Amino acid sequence: MQLATRRAYAGKVVRVDVDTVRFPDGSTGDLELIRHPGAAAVIPCASDPAGGDPTILMIRQFRHAAGGPLWEIPAGTLAPGEAPEACAHRELREETGVTAERIERLTSILTTPGFTDEVIHLFWAQGLTRGAAARERDEFIEVVPQPLSGVLAGIRSGEVRDAKTIVAILYMAGFILGL
Repeated sequence: MQLATRRAYAGKVVRVDVDTVRFPDGSTGDLELIRHPGAAAVIPCASDPAGGDPTILMIRQFRHAAGGPLWEIPAGTLAPGEAPEACAHRELREETGVTAERIERLTSILTTPGFTDEVIHLFWAQGLTRGAAARERDEFIEVVPQPLSGVLAGIRSGEVRDAKTIVAILYMAGFILGL
């Protein structure tokens, strides 16, 4: 139970609060918490998933916090009042230049609940139409079509390390495609 909160920092995307909380045993303490508005991520299927090994539009994106580029699926932060599905459509278009005829929800995940309230809503998209990307100034992205089997091999080998991407791909492979 939260008893009090003190804002320690407010930035462009996140805020840091120090919350005084009552723990389950009745004791109290202070916890630092990164508040995040939430995000959406989407697996763009460039070919029919019913074919068994669909082509996924993966992105290779520079990530300063990771020390270089990572393999990811398109994702981004929810705008104020924006629905997760609308965010998935927007980020897909901005990062890859692709629009989707259909986006379906997979699941939602807590990224690191030990210190942040961030929730990422995961989707997959079909019926893609190419267009022009509209990346932000700090986004350095290469779009690379890969067969799902190749992405799964990258997860197994450790080449794909981004958590939201791993969860989304494994969820789709296991629960949607039944692999």
